[in-house]
This record gives sequence, C-alpha cells and structure tokens, in this order.
Amino acid sequence: MKKILEKHETLFSISMIIIYILTNSYCMQNFTLTSYKTLLVNILLTLIIIIIILTSKLTKYYCLNRFPNPKKYLYFIPLIFLISINLWNGINFNNTPTEIIFYMLSMLCIGFLEEIIFRGFLYQMMAKDSEKSAIIVTSLTFGIGHIINLFNGADLIPTLFQVCYAISIGFLFVTILRKSKSLWPCIITHSLTNALSIFNINNHLSLYVAPIILIIVPILYSIYITKKVN
Repeated sequence: MKKILEKHETLFSISMIIIYILTNSYCMQNFTLTSYKTLLVNILLTLIIIIIILTSKLTKYYCLNRFPNPKKYLYFIPLIFLISINLWNGINFNNTPTEIIFYMLSMLCIGFLEEIIFRGFLYQMMAKDSEKSAIIVTSLTFGIGHIINLFNGADLIPTLFQVCYAISIGFLFVTILRKSKSLWPCIITHSLTNALSIFNINNHLSLYVAPIILIIVPILYSIYITKKVN
C-alpha cells in the first residue's frame, strides 16, 4: 500500500478530495447534517483514511504521530478564539439532543477529513516540489471548495464570506503545521469549531461581522507565528 501511495500520490490526493466533496454534497442534498446517515458516511470515510494511513505506516509523513513541544503550546491558545466564535451570539437549542449529537459527531469527522485531505495529502504531495506552491494551493482549494455549498442550498453572500475566511483559516492552519510539524492542533481546532456551529444563532453579527473577523485574525495570527516561532 505504501509503495502504491508513493507512486500515485498525486492521483490519490486529488481522488480523495473529489470523493470527499461528492459524498458530503450528496449527503447535504439528500439528508441533513443532523442525520445519522450523514454521520455514518463520514465515519466510514474517516475509518477508510485511518486504515490506509496506518497500514501504509505514514502517520509520521502526514504529521499525525507527533505533538508540538509543550513549551510552544502557548502559541496555540489563540485558537480558542476561533473555536468559540460560534457561541458569541448565545447558544441555539432549537435542535433535539439526538440531532445535536449526530451533527457534532459528523462535524468532528469532517474536521479530521478536511485537515488530512488538504493539509495532509495535498500539502505533503505538493511540498516535495515547492513549499510555497503547496501553501498557496492548499489554502485556496480549501476555501474555494466551500463554493459547493451554493449547490447545496446555501445563500450567495454567506457562502462568499465562507470562502474568504476559509482561505484565511487554511493559511493559518498550514502555517501551524509547518511550525509545529503536527497536524493535531489543526484537526482539533477545525473539528471543535465545526461541532460548535450547531449552536450558532444567525443574525447580523454571525452573518457579517464574524466572517470579517475570521478573515483578518487568522492572517495576523499567521504572521505572528511565522515571526515568533522557530
């Protein structure tokens, strides 16, 4: 398996992106994010990827078996800011406990899947030739990929905001990956941010102010980490 992945790494990376986008788009069009069917699909995708990585012994290659130096954990404290943004307006309890559980578990899987696909498979594949290109492409594709939400019924303006702040956050996550040599801070932050979005209350703050904050803060935070962390 390892030799196959090494030989066809580009094809594998692109295929996983396509499979992920198509399967989740199908789930959003035919089920909901609070459906157990969506959860089962994402659990299945997660297990398949984990099995592939473990059997290929590529956990180190994809930065999954190493945590940052404990002294540098202070640099990750501001990530709590990103995680908490869905709670700024208060807490929405319009969903049933079962729906909340299904949604949060599914989003935890999605956080892992998106990080391993974009910052794992795609980034590592491209970084061999050009780290700069890998940073730019993974950040842009991660953001632009959210355009698919338009086909799943999302409104235009919120989706465009989502694309912009996803690019910004993608740049931050790849910066953290490069500095810490670990994908776990990105996976944890991404997964928890996604999971807590079930409690988000849609109003002027969440639709317009929060996206602007999510565009600016990650960029500034990335610059700070780049300058301060060896």
